[in-house]
Amino acid sequence: MDEKLIQRLESAVTRLESLSTGFTSRSLIESDADVDSGASDPSIVAFDEFIAQNVGRVSSAAEKIGGQVLEVTKVLAEAFSVQKDLLVKIKKTKKPEMAGLAEFLNPLTEVMTKANAMTQGRRSDFFNHLKTAVDSLSALAWIAYTGKDCGMSMPIAHVEESWQMAEFYNNKVLVEYRNKDANHVEWAKAVKELYVPGLRDYVKSHYPLGPVWSATGSNNTVNAPPKALSSPAPAAPKPPPAAPKPPPASLFSSESTQSSSSRPKEGMSAVFQEISSGKPVTSGLRKVTADMKAKNRSDKTGVVSAGEKETRTISSSFSKAGPPKLELQMGRKWIVENQIGRKSLVIDDCDAKQTVYIYGCKDSVLQIQGKVNNITIDKCTKMGVVFKDVVAACEIVNCNGVEVQCQGSAPSISVDNTSGCQVYLSKGSLEASITTAKSSEINILVPGTKPDDDWVEHALPQQFIHVYKEGQFVTTSASHSGG
Repeated sequence: MDEKLIQRLESAVTRLESLSTGFTSRSLIESDADVDSGASDPSIVAFDEFIAQNVGRVSSAAEKIGGQVLEVTKVLAEAFSVQKDLLVKIKKTKKPEMAGLAEFLNPLTEVMTKANAMTQGRRSDFFNHLKTAVDSLSALAWIAYTGKDCGMSMPIAHVEESWQMAEFYNNKVLVEYRNKDANHVEWAKAVKELYVPGLRDYVKSHYPLGPVWSATGSNNTVNAPPKALSSPAPAAPKPPPAAPKPPPASLFSSESTQSSSSRPKEGMSAVFQEISSGKPVTSGLRKVTADMKAKNRSDKTGVVSAGEKETRTISSSFSKAGPPKLELQMGRKWIVENQIGRKSLVIDDCDAKQTVYIYGCKDSVLQIQGKVNNITIDKCTKMGVVFKDVVAACEIVNCNGVEVQCQGSAPSISVDNTSGCQVYLSKGSLEASITTAKSSEINILVPGTKPDDDWVEHALPQQFIHVYKEGQFVTTSASHSGG
């Protein structure tokens, strides 16, 4: 009896080991199949080659530069790697609903959020490099295209439009380092070719109508990385401070109003737009209806009005303000920070080799009484700046409700990610090159033909029409009756 019992136990153990080995082998085979499922797919193979060539070129240039440029380039490379993983998963996943799509794309939005965090806080010396890389990543959102009513442009157009936003900063890198450092120039050129023609041509060849979901695959996101599915969405930012009252007597003469273009976007485009704000990327999604489309709206406007009742809520929020500063650092850079309610700030001892950086100021007015090399106004609200001459450029970034007056000459003025901006030009600065990006309610005021004439106000377009003609898109500003 004992021998028979031992034989039965040994037989049972043998069967269990066999089953266990078989299960493990099958699990390993299935796991390897998941990893390699795209290895033979032409579109995935092409994407691998695209990453190796184009992303590899950007990385090689970044390694020669090092520092923050290398750091942000590594995040950029990570984003393209994540997109490849998502393309592989899409081929075995059924097309999800909108909320499910946002969850499926969490790995990509997390990388984009990490990249955006690198541009926050005090402005870096490599700010233009960082913004180029961060803004360009929105091009990867082409993978979220689900049809003509999803609230975003078709994949090819989306890549081109996204690069146009990043190119604003990429051009600054090219200009700044053109005659100084070939590595930075190579990096900027490589980043541009990564998207145009690189990513654009890849999407055109393999996914012109968007990603192709599986008709027989799983109908959930079980294949997404567990951490991506379980990680909480970014915490919502604290409510912005109340808008300060306009000063009784300063440059300010009108209040900002909300235009139709400043209203929140709908659909999956809103998911990627909200990454920079820190809001939960899966909240507030709803389908775009016919009445929401720009072509069907009845509230279009071509000029900025100062008489509308509805005022814009200040979108930029400030972290705990540090001590106010107005000082010259290292003899080269004037720092004006955290000035609140100061109407008589003055910089009078300056020269053409110095720069002026204005950050986090509210409800204040600064006068620069002399020629300086460059002026940057960053994250300011209800701020007025009056200057005489600038050698390079006056830059207005991440601001709300600012007014700038040039009394002398300025070859270049740029406005980026700003809502509500009045720029007063003198006769000596009428030939200034004015560049705007991601901004609304930008008014340029020029002197009249006679000394006693009033200022003449010109509202810069913020809506554009793109028409495909003779093999390329022709862009014109939208014109409206009464504009």
